[in-house]
Amino acid sequence: MTAEGGILTADAILDAAEDVLRRYGPGKATVLDVSKALGVSHGSVYRHFGSKLALRDAVAERWLARVSDPLALIVAEAGPAAPRLRSWLEHLATTKQRMARADPELFATFHQITAESRVVVRTHVDHLAGQVAQIIADGVASGEFAQVDPARVGRAFLQATTRFHHPAHAADWAEPASSEERAEVWSLLAAGLLARGAVTDNKDE
Repeated sequence: MTAEGGILTADAILDAAEDVLRRYGPGKATVLDVSKALGVSHGSVYRHFGSKLALRDAVAERWLARVSDPLALIVAEAGPAAPRLRSWLEHLATTKQRMARADPELFATFHQITAESRVVVRTHVDHLAGQVAQIIADGVASGEFAQVDPARVGRAFLQATTRFHHPAHAADWAEPASSEERAEVWSLLAAGLLARGAVTDNKDE
């Protein structure tokens, strides 16, 4: 499982760590299990990650990046801010829900790991709030959105939509009305953001 030429890489260790967590769960998985899966000494793993906590934080960080990195493409898109913000929210929610459906046990495992990695999670939340703030700032600059503080409103937007993307609410995502409720929340938030007279595409609401 090491990289070509037998060189042990951080990515190879993280791949192995994810596999070990999938098999044993966060309560039983150890660095020794990871090193055995790689066929190396546990000291080799520690040379890349100085502790079990550091390895778990890195696993959590990479998992969260799989969620946030694609969202950056939406932030960078051209065009009106409201459809981009709606697209951002839909992508975040559907990505989390797809992960939960595809492998519920692994999703629960990663949720537990990220809950224990408080600094990593705080950084992730700040990053998501910053993405929202950027879209809102674009809307304010173009006159599409009212004159608001993008940073404050971006964080408020993230908090207001928590039910649709935070793993703690995963049990609610299977409810038939979940997508309709998300659309209703979006309508309320969009109405609050839009400058008077601005137009956005809400034809599916």
